[in-house]
Amino acid sequence: MPQKSITVSIDLTSSKISNTGCSENLFHRCNFLITMAELFLFSIAESLIAKLSSWTYEETSQVLRLYHHLREVSQTLSLVKAVLLDAEEKQQENYEMREWLRQIKHVFSDAENMLDEFECETLRKEVVQAHGSTTIKVAHFFSSSNPLVFHYRMAQQIQKIKKRLDKVAADRHKFGLETIDVDRRSVHRRDMTYSYVIDSDVIGRNQDKENIIQLLVQQNPKNNDKSLSIIPIVGMGGLGKTTLAKIVFNDRRINELFPLKMWVCVSIDFEIKQEIIKIINSNNASAHQQNLDKLDVEQLQSQLRNKLVSQKFLLVLDDVWNEDLVKWVELRNLMQVGAAGSKILVTTRNHATASMMGTVPSYILEGLSEEDSLSLFVKWAFKEGVEKRYPYLIDIGREIVKKCKGVPLAVRTLGGLLYLKDKKEEWEFVRDNKNWSSIKVGNAMFPPLKLSFDQMPSNLRKCFALFNLYPCGYAFESFDVTSLWGALGLLPSPNRNQILKHDANQYISELFSRSFLQDVVDYGIGFAFKIHDLVHDNARYLGKDSIIVRYPFVFTPEHRYVQHLSFPENVGIENFPIQKFVGARTILFPTPGVGANSEAFLLKFVSRCNYLRFLDLSDSMYKVLPPYIGKLKHLRYLSLENNKSLKRLPDSLCNLLKLEVLILSRCTELVALPKGLRKMISLQHLEITTKQRVLPEDEIANLSSLQTLRIEFCNNVESLFGGIKLLTLKVLCITSCQSLKSLPLDIEYFPKLETLLVDNCDVLELSNEHNQNSNLRLKIVNFISLPQLLTLPHWIQGSTDTLQYLLISSCNNLVGLPQWLSAMTCLKTLRVISCPNMLSLHEDIHHLPTLERLEIDGNLESWQHLTIDEPEQVEERIEELE
Repeated sequence: MPQKSITVSIDLTSSKISNTGCSENLFHRCNFLITMAELFLFSIAESLIAKLSSWTYEETSQVLRLYHHLREVSQTLSLVKAVLLDAEEKQQENYEMREWLRQIKHVFSDAENMLDEFECETLRKEVVQAHGSTTIKVAHFFSSSNPLVFHYRMAQQIQKIKKRLDKVAADRHKFGLETIDVDRRSVHRRDMTYSYVIDSDVIGRNQDKENIIQLLVQQNPKNNDKSLSIIPIVGMGGLGKTTLAKIVFNDRRINELFPLKMWVCVSIDFEIKQEIIKIINSNNASAHQQNLDKLDVEQLQSQLRNKLVSQKFLLVLDDVWNEDLVKWVELRNLMQVGAAGSKILVTTRNHATASMMGTVPSYILEGLSEEDSLSLFVKWAFKEGVEKRYPYLIDIGREIVKKCKGVPLAVRTLGGLLYLKDKKEEWEFVRDNKNWSSIKVGNAMFPPLKLSFDQMPSNLRKCFALFNLYPCGYAFESFDVTSLWGALGLLPSPNRNQILKHDANQYISELFSRSFLQDVVDYGIGFAFKIHDLVHDNARYLGKDSIIVRYPFVFTPEHRYVQHLSFPENVGIENFPIQKFVGARTILFPTPGVGANSEAFLLKFVSRCNYLRFLDLSDSMYKVLPPYIGKLKHLRYLSLENNKSLKRLPDSLCNLLKLEVLILSRCTELVALPKGLRKMISLQHLEITTKQRVLPEDEIANLSSLQTLRIEFCNNVESLFGGIKLLTLKVLCITSCQSLKSLPLDIEYFPKLETLLVDNCDVLELSNEHNQNSNLRLKIVNFISLPQLLTLPHWIQGSTDTLQYLLISSCNNLVGLPQWLSAMTCLKTLRVISCPNMLSLHEDIHHLPTLERLEIDGNLESWQHLTIDEPEQVEERIEELE
């Protein structure tokens, strides 16, 4: 059936989006034909050329007598790469050029797979030489990895790819493209901020805040204070509805008025069961959604009523799209059990939704004034105080701000885009850009986001587009996202002495600085964040080779080019036509508690999707994995997290020589780890849960690339690291090991350890490790739920000039911090939370020269004697606590 053409005009002065041909939210609810543009080819070409010119490829290709073949491929790639940046910019007006770029994309994809074969062969040789017996070496000679067999097979593949490359290279002359050899768009580092919203950081919304608080404080209409009052805040996307709700939610007066406060980000489909679960879990960090998923609706309703009954509560329902009155009335009636004066605050773009839900007139949120917009713009475009040096840029900025029509998201995005740029031409380019004109859905993006996106380097663009794989409103963890980027080859390739975390976090910081991320929380060893729904809309537009699969699924011709599959639900996956996606590189189950539940699905994709790089089977229900999973030789990431049924893993899993991340945490029935772990020479990140009493430490010690080790729920393990050396390890996390008594950490055996997290180990006595060398060079330390911890272990002193982040949480028997803590010269963050017996804090704590964030709760007797003059944020925090 032909798709309806939908034209949308966006008026930035209004909170409405007018449209023709669709009455519902356009990006989320309409099926429209998207013009498939290719925007990321330059970075792929760069990566391919870099690999071909590397020493590893040159050596391997010479041994296999394929060197000259690959040199010819590299030369042709360089010719194509030279015009790609210009082609990416001009493709929208030229259908033939878009088809040409699509052909290039397919050739590049096959070339990536071919070069991966070379890497696998190199690793195979390395493993056979290091760990292979004579029998294994003989078998290797007669296998398909025999040099003669491999040479013949690869020579054929190279010739086919070269022929296709020659054709697309010749076709480039049709388009008169300009040669641009270097992508001069770069990644700029900007400091991250925290998720809590400080009033002073929110510009131009004070009166709106007071108005909403007044609505929450006042009695319900008609003096019927027993009825539930619902107050809608309505405005277009990017206007700041959620930010306004946050500063209201966190206001001291609201804390005093409502003993129970809950915040729920509402899903687009407004499924009653899931919304009830979110409300129940909303202010209880210890509840696990997957447990509640097993309850039926009647049981959930009972839990919800028990939570709300006789409580005066405030519930924020953020970003609601539901227009189904029956669903809303069903949910609302369940919440009519609260105490008098209970309120619900709703944020929505949709006037119809607001009218249906509200018991009072909607609060229509307007745009910022021009002066407030300029203040916000300056805050994001300059370091504090620097703007005074550039009055001519402020004048241009004022003109840019006028075009934003008071939309804070637009203002922040363009301010972030111009951050650290002081050339007049760069600012004029933004001011005069053609993207400010009206747009059509499917052919363009929200103009300010488009301007910012166009200035991203090609590899960062691709990273951003992969947000498309996650549902709107998703709560992201930086590790999950950066692991996906790394598995797909989108991060700079580290050598074996480097860690991916730095470059990955730099990408996260860059996306934040462009206002593509929000609600960012830095918890020391990673970040949590969300993305605005408008930003998610744009990721959906860009993620042309990705799909979110929902049941029932209908295959269309456009799906032939899809490489990344996301399954937010597992209904009907046994019937999913995985055989039509043999080139898939990603299989992802992003919804917590929802995993693969079909043996047929598992067997089909393991046997057919030979080019997978990223395989997420978390929350799945498999007892065993098929042995031929070891043939997925391109795989970089495999997660089996929280598979409660998994008992054994095939030893063939250890044949995944390119695997960088293996997650087996919370596999509580896993009897033993597979044999041969030492062969996994690319493995950088390993998470373990097993019933074994003794871990295969010798095998783990031979993982020559291992940088992060997490041992979790290994309840039979009593001691760890009995004399083994983990020379490359940088991050160690020990969690919920209830029998663990000993954790020796010595600089000789852990020379590169930087991050230590120990959580919920009831019998572990860290302070009793008397024989430890105290010269560890730790940067981040988290101690959580350790009942035996009375004070900090003495060996932390060895990190005096390296420790930057210290968190102690829920250690009920902690009574104080040692005096030597004040000697830390690099400590930036000190948090002591939920330690009820923490009675004193030494007054010398104010000598910490670099402290930026101090968060302490408890019954501090000496608190009134503590004063800190610098930095200013810490002083304000102390005054607040006093």
